[in-house]
Amino acid sequence: MVPPSSGTHETSWGLDESGLVGEKIEEDTRNLVEMLTKGYQTHQQYKKIMVFAIVGVGGIGKTTLAQEIFNNEIIKVEFSKKIWLSVNQKPNETEILSRVITEAGGNHIVTENTKAALERALIQALKGHKILLIMDDVWDHRVWEGVLKTPLVNAITSHGSRVLVTTRHDTIAHGMLARKPYHRINKLENEDAWLLLKKQVVGNGNNDEQQVETLRDIGTEIIAKCDGLPLAVKVMGGILRQRKTLRSGWEHVLKDSIWSVFQMPAEINNVVYLSYQDLHPNLKPCFLHYALLPKRTNFTIDVIVAMWISEGYVHGNSWDLEVSGEEYYDQLIARNLIEPDRRYVDQGVCNMHDVVRSLVQYKFINPHEALIAHESEAGLTDKLNSQNVIRLSPQTKEPESNELEWSSLQVHISLRTLILVGKMKINSGDSLSSFLCLRTLHIEDGNFAALSEHLVELKHLRYLSIRRTDTSRLPENIATMKFLQSVNLFGCEHLEKLPSSNGELQQLRYLNLDGTGIGNVPKGFDGLTNLRLLYGFPVHTDVDWCSFEQLGPLNQLMRLAINGLEKVSSSSSAVKARLGEKLRLRYLRTSCTTRCGGEDDDRLQLVAEEEQGQIEKVFDELCPPPCIEHLCIDGCTLVRDPQGG
Repeated sequence: MVPPSSGTHETSWGLDESGLVGEKIEEDTRNLVEMLTKGYQTHQQYKKIMVFAIVGVGGIGKTTLAQEIFNNEIIKVEFSKKIWLSVNQKPNETEILSRVITEAGGNHIVTENTKAALERALIQALKGHKILLIMDDVWDHRVWEGVLKTPLVNAITSHGSRVLVTTRHDTIAHGMLARKPYHRINKLENEDAWLLLKKQVVGNGNNDEQQVETLRDIGTEIIAKCDGLPLAVKVMGGILRQRKTLRSGWEHVLKDSIWSVFQMPAEINNVVYLSYQDLHPNLKPCFLHYALLPKRTNFTIDVIVAMWISEGYVHGNSWDLEVSGEEYYDQLIARNLIEPDRRYVDQGVCNMHDVVRSLVQYKFINPHEALIAHESEAGLTDKLNSQNVIRLSPQTKEPESNELEWSSLQVHISLRTLILVGKMKINSGDSLSSFLCLRTLHIEDGNFAALSEHLVELKHLRYLSIRRTDTSRLPENIATMKFLQSVNLFGCEHLEKLPSSNGELQQLRYLNLDGTGIGNVPKGFDGLTNLRLLYGFPVHTDVDWCSFEQLGPLNQLMRLAINGLEKVSSSSSAVKARLGEKLRLRYLRTSCTTRCGGEDDDRLQLVAEEEQGQIEKVFDELCPPPCIEHLCIDGCTLVRDPQGG
């Protein structure tokens, strides 16, 4: 798995082939591709870009159909710019514009982070192109009419550009002036539903297809309870996959009392509830925790597992906690309760379907224990103050005038988990001293510098993530935080050094320094012998000391990313890392952070060639162990295999 950088996720354009069955989706794809590429006669200016809509209930397959269209070969040829935008219920204007600019290959980093400046950047990125914009899961037509329509129309100089929107409501399509009739997705026919169910149960050779076929009679009855909803069928397939091909297991699922006693409006709710009840007790809190995570953020498997470990959800001996956590994660995928984002390899990032997330948040999570709050909700601060919860996930990305007051969080003296994405308002006198029970603190894309010096007040903290914040320093006495297991500093560009006592954090298992300004590690770093995952380790050498030495004793490492190999002056220094002794190391990423050379400078070109040769010698001496499963080499071109192959 390659850890992704920053960004958003939710739905993606990557095609999930496990959800494709039958001829109906092929027919729907052909029809919509023809509509999108057909020429329409019009002289109205705004009609230079036409809107089409896919309408249907949640979980019926709108996103899957849109993904199939996005990846269609005719579409690839017809449109010079294709943009996928996952919208969802809580859109933010500047964030939406930034994401579309990024997807269009433009520069979303503008001098002024204002709507007008972003509109100009978007027009520049799209000018001269024929565009297909897919807006997935739209809940408010104003995202198009009030945010994207004007810059897109102004950027387009010829006819033929299109917008395809997926939504649950006709009123949204109507508000976007989508062309009628809207494309409606019908429920699965029985045969297609059976094919989809069988595809989930067989999944990657887990069960014999012929044996599954002998259970068709029971499967057909189970499908009937799913009422033709693809998401319900997929989740049910995840349950049946665990029962192998035992008729008794399938019959037990069919006769489960949940079908008759748990009455909810939609069949998908029954299925998800049944899947939740069917989970092993260890998995249930992990599943509920996943639903607390903000949707607009990429959480890699490493981060998810680190959070679960800090919360005490992962059971087993200390030696194998990461392995057990990954097995929990794989179980949720196998049951289709979370779905891999196809843009990342090895299921490194997953999404949770909105229907599943909503059901979990409003039906399974005890509101007296956990609170998920959005900045757009009326009376957010009052809502926060009125609850004495132990898990809190407020999500803010509004302009400064609407920032969340840090003081509104401090009333939660029993808080164990705080997940906060976005800026907040920190006043003089604000502190962390109220959170004496806190075990998990995840702050992202916000301002935390004013509070970072007070981190040592969190005596029981296990998991600390302050990624992409303005933090420039950590407390020198960080070693007093004796329970710390995970520290994620990804993207803290202003942070240039680690505290000298960092090496005394004996419980530390996960450390991410990628994207920081940290150029060297303090002496004593080799004391972190419990580390399992280390990203962004900076190579640093001077006359008396080489940082490679600090890696030598870290023999529990399972994943390691090293930055700045070009800085190593002697290949013998690489021997000090003793990678060959790290028999648990499965993933190794190395990168060169600077490059030498120039178009017309022979001297610089010679330096580059000499540097390249030195880097190859360093690789020869690294000698990674044979247990390596993933080897990534960034920013360097090797003429030969680093292990001499």
